[in-house]
Amino acid sequence: MWRMARPRKPLLSRDRIVEAAGALVDAEGLEAVSTRRLAAALGVSGPSLYNHFRTKDEILDAVADSVSARVDLSMFEGGRDWRAALHAWAHSYRDALADHPNIVPVLARGPGRRPAGLRLADAVFGAMTAAGWPPAQATRIGALMRYFILGSAMASFARGFVDDRAAYDPADYPHLGQAHLLAERGREVDEGAFETGLTALLDGLALQYEALKETA
Repeated sequence: MWRMARPRKPLLSRDRIVEAAGALVDAEGLEAVSTRRLAAALGVSGPSLYNHFRTKDEILDAVADSVSARVDLSMFEGGRDWRAALHAWAHSYRDALADHPNIVPVLARGPGRRPAGLRLADAVFGAMTAAGWPPAQATRIGALMRYFILGSAMASFARGFVDDRAAYDPADYPHLGQAHLLAERGREVDEGAFETGLTALLDGLALQYEALKETA
C-alpha cells in the first residue's frame, strides 16, 4: 500500500517556536529574537510563524509564561502556614528564573493575559486571603514578593565586582579590601543575600500579621 512520506522536519508548533525563542533569549538576550532568526533556527519560512503568533511580543510572552509554569504552587494547597508557603514558593520562583535571567524583564511587566502567570498570582492571593489577610494587603504582599524575587534574579551582586585587587585601592575604598574575592563566590553570596532578605521580609510580615490578629 502506498503511504505518504513523513516530513523530514517536525511540523511547526507553538511549543517548538517557544522552545527555540527561549534558547535564543538565554543565549543572546531579548534583542536577539526576531522572526528571521527564529525561522532560520526552525528551518521554516518567516511567515509561517504568524500562523501561531501574531507578533514578536506574543512569542516573548509565551517564553516568559513557560518559565512561570515551572514554579511550584503546591505549597499553597492543604492549608499550609502562609509564611512557610511564601518561603517555599519564593525559592521555587527564584530557581525557575535562575537559568533564564534574560527573560526576567518580560516577567516584570506583570502577568497580563499569560495563563501560568495568572495561576501564580491567583494562588498567592488565594492563600493569603485564606490565611486571614485582608484582600488589599494580600494584593500588596503578592506585589512585594514579586518585586523581591524578580529583582534578585535580574543580576548578580557578587559578579558586579571584578577579580582584581588593584581595582579597589584602599586609599579610595577603605572598606572594599576584599571585594575582589566576591566574583569567585558569586553563587554563595547571591543565595545568602536572597535568604537574608527573604527572612527579613517574612519577619516583617509576621509582625504585621500578629498585629492584625490582635485588632480583629
